[in-house]
Amino acid sequence: MNVPLFIARRYLFARKSHNVINVISAISAAGMAIGTAALVLILSVYNGFDSLIEKNVGDLSPDLLMVSPEHAAHFEPDSLLLDRLAADERVAGLRCVLEDNVFLTYGERQSIARARGVDDGFEDSGALVEHIYEGTFQLHKGDIPTAIVGSSLARKLNIHPRFIDPVILYYPDREGQISPSNPTASARSAKVFPAGLMSISSEVDAELIIVPLHTMRSLMGSRGEEVSGVELILKDGTKKGIRSFKRSYAAECRLLDRYEQQPTLFKMMRYEKLAVFFILLFVVLIVALNIYGSLSMLIIEKTDDVATLRAMGASDGLVRRIFVFEGWLISLLGMITGLVAGVSLALAQQKFGLVKMPGNFLIESYPVILKAQDIVLTVLSVAVVGLVIALLSTGRKKLNPASP
Repeated sequence: MNVPLFIARRYLFARKSHNVINVISAISAAGMAIGTAALVLILSVYNGFDSLIEKNVGDLSPDLLMVSPEHAAHFEPDSLLLDRLAADERVAGLRCVLEDNVFLTYGERQSIARARGVDDGFEDSGALVEHIYEGTFQLHKGDIPTAIVGSSLARKLNIHPRFIDPVILYYPDREGQISPSNPTASARSAKVFPAGLMSISSEVDAELIIVPLHTMRSLMGSRGEEVSGVELILKDGTKKGIRSFKRSYAAECRLLDRYEQQPTLFKMMRYEKLAVFFILLFVVLIVALNIYGSLSMLIIEKTDDVATLRAMGASDGLVRRIFVFEGWLISLLGMITGLVAGVSLALAQQKFGLVKMPGNFLIESYPVILKAQDIVLTVLSVAVVGLVIALLSTGRKKLNPASP
């Protein structure tokens, strides 16, 4: 039998002569429970928002993007390699894209935007594009080229798909000279008609416009089959399937997965979640300091018990472990209570959407995804914090107040 643990457990549930010790212990356990539940809930909400952002980015970003091996902005891909990729049974779809910064005007308004030219077969089922048509969406209406505009960019320029005014794109003529007095006269131009709006993220929505690939090539004066990348959609879009496909073509071309295509976005998401975790853990640490006061008062109250144990042959280490276990049990009791509450609330929100999102969003309630690694990380972190506070609360001086 573990004697220190047995005595600590008896102390935990026994009545104390000073009721304030019970109150402080209850406050400590309640604080640990609230902190643990907050960690589980907020990390789960972050997982939900991360998943939502990844899904939205995934609607626009392919599983893999083939780019120039020389890190050039534009290049002409090997046609034989493209044929091999298209014929690969693991590939569900392949399309070429050409992307660059352009100057655009709409009526009297002007802006700099990021224009992306995609193959004429570009389609969207409606998850990405909020447009006025039903079903799939094509970048043509008859022979007229159309465009999909980021929602923030559309608001800035007052663009609406129901209006009939065209968006005019300008790009510097590679072979001409720029006139300082009239820059647009020395630039190539193209007209497209806005037919849909898209909502991906604040950064993307503020700058992106999608146009037909041939329109973009004509605007840039491209020669041949110039592209900025080749997008690959795989039948197995899991991380394992993407890694396997990437390895099989590693010697022939440079392929980027979604995390490599959007490194800033995904790093920011990870750092935000990590920062919130440490902030909440610091709050738990502050709450756990109540255990320090509770144990200090308990040690004073149990001075006679300590003397009796020493007279029976108990060592200083055994006595210290009793109070360490006492403090740790208080934190573990709060942690278990908070863990049950946090997991229960997260599952309830995940299934029933109890807490609604304010305003007009793509989703009605806060997204929640409960992950096992977050629960394990929370349990380990809170348990370590409780143990550290318990160890600090039972110093040698406290157990031997009469010693010099």
